[in-house]
Amino acid sequence: MSEQSKRRRQQLVVVGHGMVGHRFVEAAIERGLTETHDITVLGAETRPAYDRVALTSFFEVGAAALSLLPDGRYGDSRVTLRTGVEVVAVSPRQRIITLRDTRGNGEDLPYDELVLATGAYPFVPPVPGKDLDGVFVYRTIEDLEAIRKAAKRAKSGAVVGGGLLGLEAANALRQLGLETHVVELAPRLMAVQVDAAGGRTLSRHVEQLGLTVHTGAMTEAILGAGKVTGMVLKDRKPLDVDLVVFSAGIRPRDALGRAAGLTVAERGGILVDQHCRTSDQHIYAIGECAAPGGTMYGLVAPGYAMAEVVVDTLLGGAATFEGADMSTKLKLLGVDVASFGDAHGRTEGALELTYADDVAGVYKKLVISEDPGDGTMRLLGGVLVGDASAYGVLRPMAASGLPLPDNPEELILPAATGASGAAAGLALPAEAQVCSCNNVTRVDIEAAVDAGSETAAEVTRQTKAGATCGSCKATVKRIVEDYFAAQGRVVDTSLCEHFAMTRAELFDVVLIHGYTRFDQIVEAHGTGRGCDICKPAVASILASQLGGHVLAAEHRTLQDTNDAFLANIQRNGTYSVVPRIPGGEITPERLIVIGEVARDFGLYTKITGGQRIDLLGARVEQLPAIWARLVDAGFESGHAYGKALRTVKSCVGSTWCRYGVQDSVGLAIELELRYRGLRSPHKLKGGVSGCARECAEARGKDFGVIATEKGWNLYVGGNGGAIPAHARLLAGDLSTEELVRYLDRFLMYYIRTADRLQRTSTWIDSLEGGLDRVRSVVVDDVLGLGSELEAAMARHVDSYVDEWRATLADPEKLRRFVSFVNAPETPDPTISFGVTRDQIVPVAAQGAVALGSTIAVGAP
Repeated sequence: MSEQSKRRRQQLVVVGHGMVGHRFVEAAIERGLTETHDITVLGAETRPAYDRVALTSFFEVGAAALSLLPDGRYGDSRVTLRTGVEVVAVSPRQRIITLRDTRGNGEDLPYDELVLATGAYPFVPPVPGKDLDGVFVYRTIEDLEAIRKAAKRAKSGAVVGGGLLGLEAANALRQLGLETHVVELAPRLMAVQVDAAGGRTLSRHVEQLGLTVHTGAMTEAILGAGKVTGMVLKDRKPLDVDLVVFSAGIRPRDALGRAAGLTVAERGGILVDQHCRTSDQHIYAIGECAAPGGTMYGLVAPGYAMAEVVVDTLLGGAATFEGADMSTKLKLLGVDVASFGDAHGRTEGALELTYADDVAGVYKKLVISEDPGDGTMRLLGGVLVGDASAYGVLRPMAASGLPLPDNPEELILPAATGASGAAAGLALPAEAQVCSCNNVTRVDIEAAVDAGSETAAEVTRQTKAGATCGSCKATVKRIVEDYFAAQGRVVDTSLCEHFAMTRAELFDVVLIHGYTRFDQIVEAHGTGRGCDICKPAVASILASQLGGHVLAAEHRTLQDTNDAFLANIQRNGTYSVVPRIPGGEITPERLIVIGEVARDFGLYTKITGGQRIDLLGARVEQLPAIWARLVDAGFESGHAYGKALRTVKSCVGSTWCRYGVQDSVGLAIELELRYRGLRSPHKLKGGVSGCARECAEARGKDFGVIATEKGWNLYVGGNGGAIPAHARLLAGDLSTEELVRYLDRFLMYYIRTADRLQRTSTWIDSLEGGLDRVRSVVVDDVLGLGSELEAAMARHVDSYVDEWRATLADPEKLRRFVSFVNAPETPDPTISFGVTRDQIVPVAAQGAVALGSTIAVGAP
């Protein structure tokens, strides 16, 4: 690019790298703004943007899991991110901003366009003692790190503020093991979102968890000489606490704009127009620092919408910000809470329908209006506490003005809960906003289907509907399915042409009838002779239910290529040998055996990400001899070839690591030995980390375990691969006995109900209710299947036999390990190798381009 071309590029500076600033940069890249603009992003914090909505989970997952930019840089080289930089002044006339880094060095940076995304700061009431040691705010990861450090010396704490952030902060103190008080000036918790009755229900939930709630209470002073020793409430008894967290709201961080002479709203926040442009035509403001029409929005979704508007404006578009849906749905201290629309019934003539079940801790309210002309009723808003399953349908109904059924109370009665209830039966208009976080309508979802998306998960990836808070995922799934049905595009869920049923249905058929052979099953419930889809699926089902050897005479012809030879076939027709190394722990003697086997058979060796060793390049006729050596040394099959448990990865845990709080290696070995050989719809991987630093990457596994001071947290539904997924918390602070029981149930529930080749992550998302459904079955045992699932796992454990040891003892099974049936001693002459980095590698096929130098060698 010439110097003249470079000068023509516009310089766009973004001040602030929080969630909204990050979203702006993402949108700018996606929509091509970097074709004309160089973007410099300045973050005051030393780390890139992270998920502040999920801040409390920091104690469970650590900072890395919250990061929105794990690599620390954007994929577009025209975007420069600088962290740990403070902007001290803006000069609109010169279009220059003045910076100061962490070392105090100053710098002037010119801009053509400036976007302020400086966010907000926590409000701390001016009470005596607010500056004592032991007083904190709740806003950043650094705040939480400081709270965690102080909690080690504390016994009890108080949170000032009973709103969304206040209850999140209270949950954090509870997780840290402190006796916790919640002090709220308003007469109820979450006064902005819920009404009096909803607040009472929420308070009962919170108090049942061991927290003490003080509503209608004013904080007068923090006591202590140097550090916190107590707290004074007006007209109440003092609280004996030694840690205080202020989470009493936020204020827009608008100081830069004020100092630059930008117009500021009466209640704070930089005043912007419908295009989010400030009183200076080259400066924009988005997120919590902005005040469109004089209103500051304290949620992330409006900030995202503002970011999209500014990108569109800079591209010459006409998009405008017309206000935002302030509806919220979240789980606070394990309690579902949702509020949408006119939740407090302020509309003139509004009527209220309520449902309350104090025993179950459920409160629901709908605010409706009635047209005086034709009597049509419409939903204005609502409050849901304890059961928010209908939120995904009710919120867009309120936003779209959809007429209500004749008996609107059916929408909140117990029979209507979930995506299959009365609310789910109502069709949303095309313009109904389904995802308020990302402003996605029903027509946007249907357009994604028309563009080629075949599943709800693909629609989410394309439109971002359900990708932020996740509350609309069930609604997205229903819209996709309804759209398919309306077009006559019924998705065929048959396993294959030979079985007109899903894998889960076939599993139940085999279980109920007690079938033991494929021919019995296909004769009774299928057609034809089967295929390479249904045969391995049935083989897996039979192995899951009956155990037994996959190469037994009645099952041998059902296996795919890998299972048929108990090894993973490679690109040149050779096979891999992967012995099990439970938990990654291995003695020097066994390491030597692996090395000797690799040397003697001329195999390529590589340490895998699952903490074991791959031996590659084995010819099929070599497999029995190789495994004979390994089995004699005490090794067994690692099942790298099967849809089964692969590994349970671990860190060194409390045995060696100074940060470890539990024996992660011991538990990983116990779990790997328990679930080894477990056949499943897809491969299974596990991990166990000895502390929250998460060195075993447990949250990237189908099941992950992370140690806590009190026991173990169990996460499920993670995976790497082409579509990575982060595991989510199923249950926390479990004893080892509880952990194994829940994990037994989880794995057997997955094996019983998942589709063929469906990973745990997509299986969970496909269930009605998602993770909550899994938790209700596995932890709460709502279906009464717990003992049945545990018994199934016990049968697997008791019947386990190492497949390679059994094969070596059976001459009939050994007969299949030959390249040519009529010349069993003859190796396949088409297989040849080269050498790279002193190890064998497959010789590139004719016409292919091989990287690195290779030397042709003979058979090892």
